[in-house]
Amino acid sequence: MSQGSRPDRVADQIRGELAMLLARDVHDPGIGFVTLTRVQVSPDLQLARIYYTVLGDEKSRANSAKALDRAVPFLKRQIGSRLRLKRVPELKFHYDEAVAGQDRIDQLLNEIHAADRERGEDVPAKSDTTNEDDGRERS
Repeated sequence: MSQGSRPDRVADQIRGELAMLLARDVHDPGIGFVTLTRVQVSPDLQLARIYYTVLGDEKSRANSAKALDRAVPFLKRQIGSRLRLKRVPELKFHYDEAVAGQDRIDQLLNEIHAADRERGEDVPAKSDTTNEDDGRERS
């Protein structure tokens, strides 16, 4: 059974360590409520792109980005001491636009369903997509 590629395993380890470090050891109030969504490590393990989201508005997003950039040297030292790697990858933080896009799509769908309900149109519920006779989804 394959254990996955090495960059993927290193990315998972880095994500776990960074999440713990940000929660416990980084005391910069500018970071705010940061959630690490994913980490991508280059095939040569020299660069780690850390994708994150922030709770709040554009101002809190900008403050968090600056605070994360300030914390990179500390985080890199901690990752180097906790993980057994010959060379610690460069840490680059990127705001995860994909999550914001998903939130926007959810918001638009909710607005459409609310508008349909106001007009009195029948909006199928999730339970309405199964056939009661055999339990399978209808086409």
